[in-house]
Parts: sequence; structure tokens; C-alpha cells
Amino acid sequence: MAGPIVNLGISSFGYAFGEDQDVASVAGTYVRDPERVLNWGYRTFHRAPDGVQATDLAAAAAQQALGRIGLSADALDLVVLAVSDVPEYLSWDGAAVLARELKIERAQTLLLTEGCGAGVHGPYYVASTMAMQPEVDTALFVAVNRISEFHRNRMNLINTVLSDAAVAVVLRRDHASNRWLASEQFTDPEHSDLLRIDFGGAVNPVPPEGWSSLTAPGGHARIREQFANDPDSFQRFLENRYERLVEVIDAACTRAGIDRGEIAHLIYLNDSAASISAVAEPLGLPLERTNAGLAPDHGHMGAADQLVSLGLQLERGELAAGEVVALCGISTGRWSATLIQI
Repeated sequence: MAGPIVNLGISSFGYAFGEDQDVASVAGTYVRDPERVLNWGYRTFHRAPDGVQATDLAAAAAQQALGRIGLSADALDLVVLAVSDVPEYLSWDGAAVLARELKIERAQTLLLTEGCGAGVHGPYYVASTMAMQPEVDTALFVAVNRISEFHRNRMNLINTVLSDAAVAVVLRRDHASNRWLASEQFTDPEHSDLLRIDFGGAVNPVPPEGWSSLTAPGGHARIREQFANDPDSFQRFLENRYERLVEVIDAACTRAGIDRGEIAHLIYLNDSAASISAVAEPLGLPLERTNAGLAPDHGHMGAADQLVSLGLQLERGELAAGEVVALCGISTGRWSATLIQI
């Protein structure tokens, strides 16, 4: 049966950003060829101070979202946290810690670690919980990205400037606006190792002697190495990125019972204008109906990109009541889409 499995909507947004950094001024401290970074088109990114971790950003965003509607954290039936970079500790549940930071004595929590796409498909887990548990009426969903510069070079992993931020949304059953319509996701596991960190886990607990994220090969070196002997496979990999985004958006539309032509806005990762356009064009949407205007001033905030953009565009009056917005993204090997009706 097409249509939402449960009626819920976003009633509040909250944000927490690292300190603004000018890309042109600091790119040379991260890479030897800063001109390559400047060509991506980013002007500003957010860098959290050394003492501010992902949980701090998540808690600040959550408190703002709750405060904007005068809601006590004790009223939450579910807390979901999506973390898209290295957590503060191993064998550690960031969602439970977030609940503790909010001074919740007893809570149902869920931790998502699927990378950048988790901010898109996270609301599905809220919706499915509400569908299965009629007593769950109010949920908090937080997506946070806080780059560990020891592990990753924020300007040499992919063709984006990685940025530190968190976004929190309060989702309420039967909320009439910003309604969740459907979510869809699928995984192609073939290339799931492309952007992994090779040390810090059980296989290689510590990095090689003398290793530094500032001098280590970037993420593109790993990609080139994996496809070195198969250029045709590499070309298919590049083409599939965008084709599968359209595929997963179409699947979400089918699940919601709407036509692709009813989508009025697209919010993708905070990528370059060219990449965002490649996703928007098959949907018949111009760049001004995407997040292309916001991306250069925020950088790629991991799982927080799409919901930050959705909230800011709402606050700016760029989205009209009744319009359908498609949020979409890619984690390594995972494509996701969520449809929101304003």
C-alpha cells in the first residue's frame, strides 16, 4: 500500500556548528595543492575547537531543538543519533551518552553509524518505531559529523571540505507540517572498503610508525588503487553514483504514492554545484531548487548536510507549504532517499 506507514512530522530544528574557517586561508595547512581544494567552490567550513567532540555538538543541537518548542527531554520516547565520523571511544554507545547529556533517566535509544547517508534514512527508523509502538509519540533525531583530524585529512578524503556540525529534529506523531512521506535505501557492498580507516580497530589497533593524516595518501589514492587494473569498472562506479540516486528517489516516490514530477526541491550532500546538478537534472529541477546555494558556506557536514539545509531553507522561506522535498545521499555503498512534505 502506497503512502506513509505512520503520520509524523518535524516540529523543530536545532543546530550546532564548529567555528567558521575560511577555506582559502587554511587550505594550505591541510594539502600541498590548495588550488585543487579552492576549485571545489567552498568558501567556509566549520571546525570544532579541540575540546569539543561529537557528543557536545549533538547535545547542543538537541537542546536548541527542544528549547524552541518548550519541550522537556523527559517527554522524548525515542532518541536516535547518527554519527558519520570516528566516535570518541570504541565500545561506546553515543546515543546513550546523548540521552545522559540531556538528563534523561530512562530512554529508548538507537545509534546509527552508516556514514553520510544516515542523516537521510534515519527518520525511517523513527517512523518504523512509531508504527510498531503506538505509545511512541515524540522522538529526537540528531545527525552529527565531527572530523577526527588525527584519523582523516578533512581536505584530502574526497572532493569536499569536511566540516563539523550537528542538526537535531523533533519528530512528533500527527504533526501536520514537514511530514515524513517515505524513505528508501539499498546497499551495493562491492566497494564498502573504499573509505575505511585501516587502523584503530581490532585488525590494526595502532597506525604505522610516523603515519600522519597530513601526509598519508588521500581517499582518491585508495580509489585509484582499487580500480587500477579495471578502468571500465571504475567508469561504471562513477556513473552508478548518480543513476542510483535517481533510482532510490524513484523508489521512495513509489512507496509514498507520488510521481517524481511532484518533487519541488532536492537536497543532496553539500557537494560541488556540478555534482548537485547531476542529481537534480534528471528530476527536472534547476540548481536554485537545491542546496547548491548553501553548500559553499558550510562544507560537507557528513550526515548533517541534508537536515541542516532543510531547516535553513525553511527558515529563509524558500520552501512553501505542501511542496515535496527529496533528501538524498550516499554513504560508501549505500544510497538513501527520504521525502518530506512541507
